[in-house]
Amino acid sequence: MDWIITLLAGVVAGGATIAVIGLLNHRRITRENAKLVSDAKKEAESILREAKLEAESVKKDKILQAKEKFIELKAEHEKIINQKNRKIAESEQRATQKEAKLSQMLEEQKKKERQLETGIADNEKLNEKLTKKTEELERQHNTQVEKLEEISGYSADKAKEELFDILKTEARANAMSYIQETIDEAKLTAKNEAKKIVIQTIQRTATEDAIENSVSVFNIESDDIKGRIIGREGRNIRALEAATGVEIIVDDTPEAIILSCFDPVRREIARLSLHKLVTDGRIHPARIEEVVAKTRKQIEDEIIATGKKTTIDLGIHGLHPELIKVIGRMKYRSSYGQNLLQHSREVANLAATMASELGLNAKLAKRAGLLHDIGKVPDSESETPHAILGMQWAEKYGENPEVCNAIGAHHDEEEMKTLISPIIQVCDAISGARPGARRQVVESYLQRLRELEEMALGFDGVVKAYAIQAGRELRVIVESDKVSDQRASEISFDISQKIQNEMTYPGQVRVIVIRETRAVNVAK
Repeated sequence: MDWIITLLAGVVAGGATIAVIGLLNHRRITRENAKLVSDAKKEAESILREAKLEAESVKKDKILQAKEKFIELKAEHEKIINQKNRKIAESEQRATQKEAKLSQMLEEQKKKERQLETGIADNEKLNEKLTKKTEELERQHNTQVEKLEEISGYSADKAKEELFDILKTEARANAMSYIQETIDEAKLTAKNEAKKIVIQTIQRTATEDAIENSVSVFNIESDDIKGRIIGREGRNIRALEAATGVEIIVDDTPEAIILSCFDPVRREIARLSLHKLVTDGRIHPARIEEVVAKTRKQIEDEIIATGKKTTIDLGIHGLHPELIKVIGRMKYRSSYGQNLLQHSREVANLAATMASELGLNAKLAKRAGLLHDIGKVPDSESETPHAILGMQWAEKYGENPEVCNAIGAHHDEEEMKTLISPIIQVCDAISGARPGARRQVVESYLQRLRELEEMALGFDGVVKAYAIQAGRELRVIVESDKVSDQRASEISFDISQKIQNEMTYPGQVRVIVIRETRAVNVAK
């Protein structure tokens, strides 16, 4: 029991001690806080004083800056006002000067008007004098004319008419003589110059003979290969013909297979495909289709390469890629047995040489010569003449208008508008007409010309008929006393319709009916 009391007393004493200690700490903390607050107040007052001083300083600086800015603006404003005043003064001065000049001009104008009035009065007096003198001269002239008429026995009007007739006759005779001499001299000079230019052009251009045809021969080592090419029940040869579009003739010809097609590109694809198949040894429909497809791609690449090489060789630049492809396709085309690419290169060189001789643009002439027959290699059949089709392609791909006109006019389907056009026409004729250039059956060619002439001679009033330009033009001469101008037009139309309906011919046939009246006299 005593220890409990003792424990309670210790606890009470400990609590009292803690309370005393806490009270002492509280008083100490309170004193420290009061000191801190006092120090903070003092520091705040010090900061406020410093802030006020600084604000006053800033305020003074701003006021000074504002005053300086105001002074600057005021000075600038005064400067602008002074400039405006100066300009106004200058304008007023110029206005004053102009006013003075106008006043001076008015004074001068008034003086001129006074002088003019004086001159008019003088002129009126002179006119009166001149009128009197003119009347006197007319009276004298009439008197002289009357005396001359009495002496000569002719009136003045009749004498004038006779004199005019004599002068007209002499002038007409002299003019006709001079014109004829000039024409004869011009013709002689023109013929000589033309012959000289054409001969020089032909001599300076290398040529090759025609070698193309519509049949290719594929040589084989032995006739055993023919059976493999034909295949079981002919399936291989049918697959080849279907893939290439070429007729393959396997006959008794030893060690040879005939490839027949009018399209040289297809024929070349078939020939190369056969060569690859025979070399490889695997010949069946699937392999045939694969080889033909690869060969066709190879030929297309070769066509583009040929077109680029041709343009580089001729020094022609800036052609559209499609035109380059068309030029490459010319390698596999022929016209009357003449290779089309070789013919176009030849025409380009001839045209460039001739244009240089005549002082024209040789580059444009060469370009037109190379492109003049591009219409002969269309991707599909077309009824449009090849010259017009070529011109349309050239226009589509942005060629020079002079080149387009030369292409369209080289067979007279278009009107020639530039000097290059007749050059291309002449060079095309030179290239096609030279010996060995084209191969054709002469008898059939002559027969067609005879049929054209005989058809024209069958019409009433026709005296003579001539087929010229390889049958592309038919000239018909009619009797002027039996055929009128209107009937001549009708005959031209009727002949063209009859040719169109009854004959087969390449290109176009131009029918020209000539009706003329001649007056012939002989001076003895």
